[in-house]
Amino acid sequence: MSITRRTFVSALTAAPLLRPASKGTAIRLGGPIFLKSEDPRELAKEHRRLSYSAAYCPTAKVEERERVRAIIEAFAAENVVIAEVGAWKNMLDPDASARKANIDYVSERMALAEAVGARCCVDIAGSYNAKVWYGPHPRNLSREFFDATVENCRRVIDAVKPTRTKFTIEMMGWNLPDGPGHYLELIRAVDRKGFGVHMDVCNGVNSPERFYNNRAFIHECFAKLGPWIASCHAKDLKWEVELNVHFVEVIPGRGEIDYGTYLSELAALPIDAPLMLEHLKTAEEYDEGRAYIQKVGAEKGLRFA
Repeated sequence: MSITRRTFVSALTAAPLLRPASKGTAIRLGGPIFLKSEDPRELAKEHRRLSYSAAYCPTAKVEERERVRAIIEAFAAENVVIAEVGAWKNMLDPDASARKANIDYVSERMALAEAVGARCCVDIAGSYNAKVWYGPHPRNLSREFFDATVENCRRVIDAVKPTRTKFTIEMMGWNLPDGPGHYLELIRAVDRKGFGVHMDVCNGVNSPERFYNNRAFIHECFAKLGPWIASCHAKDLKWEVELNVHFVEVIPGRGEIDYGTYLSELAALPIDAPLMLEHLKTAEEYDEGRAYIQKVGAEKGLRFA
């Protein structure tokens, strides 16, 4: 059959506009919401209204079985996963009684994560700083700190014996693990299937080298820790110029973190590890951060769940 110029142009005009093919695992984006409600159904629907497919765990206690069941059912109905249960206590508090109470609390939060089927329970390793629970201290980069963290992680995991969730800690710029190498060493030392990785790239950017070369740092993080990543945080970093190094957290898109690389690495994981916005002040700031991440993802041909 012969094709004339007219029939070719006609067919071309009728054809749908070609778009870049979506690739990789669909990214589950989430963040805090500002709806004043305790109803799991309303909370789940609000996440979907904001185009979120992942959530921080609503307020609950593991012994509140009916509420836990309601959370599971409501969020599953909207295809919104519970990304994480935050623990945020100092498991290395220098005061022995406070330290025990903190570890007990973290174990309770881990049990809640298991009950609701969250991707992880997350904390930091802690600090020997007696005044600021996450603050710097000379011993925070010591073998003593590392060994105590191994024991604390084992203690929490062994208390719960999780089958549906992971216990994770975040990198910190002045506490172990302060980068993917030390985190990988920690994974091997803890030696528990219930231990995983909570990826917060910004927390590991603790030097000009990592700031300037954060694309390479992101690649290194995912190359070394990818198989264990359960959930991630989304924020950005800006360098405040003064007479010493001072990085500040800002809304995604206002800093220098390479989100094209971050999202591409996330989409390349074999699981849909959630990416959770955090540390912003208002709904409008979260709207801006969410829109920026979605824009970068679309430019990369990535999908959002």
